[in-house]
Amino acid sequence: MAELASTPAPPYYAVVFTSIRLPGDDEGYAATADQMLELAREQPGFLGVESARGDDGLGITVSYWSSLEAIRAWREHAEHRLAQEQGRAKWYRSYALRVCCVERAWQFECPR
Repeated sequence: MAELASTPAPPYYAVVFTSIRLPGDDEGYAATADQMLELAREQPGFLGVESARGDDGLGITVSYWSSLEAIRAWREHAEHRLAQEQGRAKWYRSYALRVCCVERAWQFECPR
């Protein structure tokens, strides 16, 4: 079962990665995605992640970070750079990346 990311009180940052996958070649995609998630978790300033992908290929991944500097460091990480290149060459038809400052946040938990 999926879980929501556990984030601190704001402010913090969210990186919203919205993508549309190319049909067909999935070779290496899942392994690379898993590897990037594990690597991101090791980065200073990483707070958590939430991700979903529909059957139509549209995916949204939101990663949470403590600072813009942490986001920049992740963007420039050598292994992450290689995965970005692979994504453009093999897996994505298109994508958009948005960096947001989270100023307010609240959460609901069903008591059942």
